[in-house]
Amino acid sequence: MNVTDAINRRKSVRSYTGEAPSEAALDAILKAAEEAPVGMGHYQNYSLTVVTNEQVLDAIEKAGAAFFNNPGWHPLYGAPVLVVVSAKGPESRLSNATYSSAACIVQNMALEAVEQGVGCCHIWGAIAGLVQNPDLVARLGLPEGFVPCCAIALGMTSQAYEPREIDHGRIVTNRVE
Repeated sequence: MNVTDAINRRKSVRSYTGEAPSEAALDAILKAAEEAPVGMGHYQNYSLTVVTNEQVLDAIEKAGAAFFNNPGWHPLYGAPVLVVVSAKGPESRLSNATYSSAACIVQNMALEAVEQGVGCCHIWGAIAGLVQNPDLVARLGLPEGFVPCCAIALGMTSQAYEPREIDHGRIVTNRVE
C-alpha cells in the first residue's frame, strides 16, 4: 500500500475482536513511531509504553470515563493494546510543540497499523483521566519526569480499511499570496 492509500483508508476503529496484533505487526508499528518527526529532533524527550495488562487497561479506561463524568463509557473500546506516548515535562509546562510531536508519533503508528491491517484509534480522553491519577501513572513505569500526552489503541478488528470518499472542502483553506 502506498502512503496516499494509507492516509485515505485510515479511520478510528472502535470495535476490536480482543486479539492483539502479532509481535511482527506491533514491532512495525513501534518502528513507525521512531520514524515520526519530533520538534528539534529531541527524541530523548519522548517515551512509549506498551500496555497489555488487562487490569491497567481497565484502570486507564475507568480514569478516562470518570474524567468525563461518564462511568459507562469505554474510551479504549476494548482494544487489547494501548501504546502511551509520554513526554518529558511537568504537564503544566508541556508546549504545543510537545503535544504536536506526540500526535505525529501516534499518526505514524496509525498509518503503519493500516498497513499491517491492525485496528487503531488515537486516544486523548482516557489519557486526560490518566494524568489526573498519579498512582495509575506510576503503574506505567515511565522514566522520571515524563507525562502521558496521548496514546493509540491497537487490536485486531473485523472492520476493513476501505477507500473513502473525502469531501476535500471540509477544512477551510485560505491562501495568502
